[in-house]
Amino acid sequence: MSSTSASVRRERRRIELANLMRDPVLLITVALVWIAMFVFVLWPLFRLLQAGFVEKGQLSTRALVAILKRPNNRLALGNSMLLGGLVAVIGTALGYLFAFTYTRTNIGRFWRGVIDVACLLPLISPPFTLALAILFALGPRGLITYRILGLNHTNLYGLQGALLAEVLTYFPIAYLTLRGILANVDRSMEDAAFSLGASRLRVFLTVTLPLTIPGMANALLVLFASSLADFASPLILAGARFPVLPTQAYLQITGLYDMRGGAVLCFLLLVPSLLVFLVQSRWVGKRSYITVSGKSAASSGGRLTAPWAGRLLLGLCLAIAVFVFFLYGSILFGSLVQAWGANHTFTLKNYKYVFTFGRKAIKDTLIIAFTAMPLGGLYGILVGYLVSRKSFPGKKAMEVVSMVNYSLPGMIVGIGYLLAFNDPPLALAGTAWILIAAYVFRYSATGIRATVATLHQMDPAIEEASTSLGAGTATTFRRITVPLIAPAFFAGLEIMFIRAMTAISATIFLISVNWTLITVRILEGATELELGHAAGFSILVIAIVFVTMGILRWVMRRAGMSEYSAIGEIR
Repeated sequence: MSSTSASVRRERRRIELANLMRDPVLLITVALVWIAMFVFVLWPLFRLLQAGFVEKGQLSTRALVAILKRPNNRLALGNSMLLGGLVAVIGTALGYLFAFTYTRTNIGRFWRGVIDVACLLPLISPPFTLALAILFALGPRGLITYRILGLNHTNLYGLQGALLAEVLTYFPIAYLTLRGILANVDRSMEDAAFSLGASRLRVFLTVTLPLTIPGMANALLVLFASSLADFASPLILAGARFPVLPTQAYLQITGLYDMRGGAVLCFLLLVPSLLVFLVQSRWVGKRSYITVSGKSAASSGGRLTAPWAGRLLLGLCLAIAVFVFFLYGSILFGSLVQAWGANHTFTLKNYKYVFTFGRKAIKDTLIIAFTAMPLGGLYGILVGYLVSRKSFPGKKAMEVVSMVNYSLPGMIVGIGYLLAFNDPPLALAGTAWILIAAYVFRYSATGIRATVATLHQMDPAIEEASTSLGAGTATTFRRITVPLIAPAFFAGLEIMFIRAMTAISATIFLISVNWTLITVRILEGATELELGHAAGFSILVIAIVFVTMGILRWVMRRAGMSEYSAIGEIR
């Protein structure tokens, strides 16, 4: 049996190779994609591991042992696991609350819009904007703690501050994941339970909740990985009181100039991140999230919740939403006053600073973002098309490698790029291209997944008909496939632009005097207590992202395309 299956596999690979050799366009495309992946995905990761574990040409764990001997590093590892676990549990619970209220209560369209906006803001703003807002609201001179409650001594720094910032930053990811799952659960199963006399609580516990457990597990894993990779929020709100691995790695490199030690700390981040990725893809990814009957999903409406329960759930969601709006309002307020906590006279001096001393960062960020956006979009649909529609040796490996940079914490990608492209033959350090490459090969995963999902819903016979009429691979792709996957392309553009405008961990080590980013200026303002400047830059980023998203979606509507919702792919 095993020898027969091995023979079948060998024969299939032989046929795939023969077909590849007969199609020069496909052969060249696959070769170029593999070259790009080797250079910009595998090589930086190899250089990172080499820096941490190769000494004088020999494998060595001396640096790892030295790092682990330091009590502060062991504490940081434990703190990262603790913070990640708490963020995952609390963030998933909040996401479920919002998703359940959105899909299983009879709230109106207006309140659903309020919930959506409250969850959208953290996803399109720089990752440490909420940390800055929490300082404005709950810090020693915060609007709530000092101005309203009159508290003179508040201790926000440490686990509590970092936890609050990360939960509010990442729970919208769980909300978007679980909203789609709850919306598509076959409600006829709930109706059947109701018809048998089950109470609302029993229907929820025995029917609805079990069907959403795989989605909850996926949300837990994503939020844990997101927290594990975040260094900006703990850097601002935790500091030395609650060290975590990302901040330790950042300080190891920028403060102690110890690249080997930083690489080893990143390796400690790499292990749990890869474990999460493997569990997510092999266990959660193979389980069914929903049960769909093909009938209308509106049969039970808001039956699962009593009217009073619906109002209670909506009230809880609105309380959190109001707090989120208050935090972003405090950012706007902080950008319009003389000195936060001391002089609240209205002024435009912070925006004057943003558009004068920050002009270079704005220009550089927009150049990099508008360059990475189309490159990442094209790369995403190209790889998605290859792994969905073509057969060639190594196709599965290509799909896995295309997701590697996305699954890793951004700091690992950034340090890997710094090590890989600091010297010839590809000395990209100090140029815009190293930043663009980091964005393209990290955030194109959204476009790849959107393309794969779209193509799986399309009948391959459409493209086969084109081929049977004599069209080549390039012609079929250009004239048949591209128009059909255009919504996935725009999804890739949207996420690529958002991440290029807001990311920090993947690029903090790649900036230079020649090229800098708005997010770096925000971080500098937050850490140097120039809070008005940081707030002004934050508001600018949010405004630019909102306008660009609006333009992209207007173009899609004008072209008659259905919108592919990719905002939930942000991580």
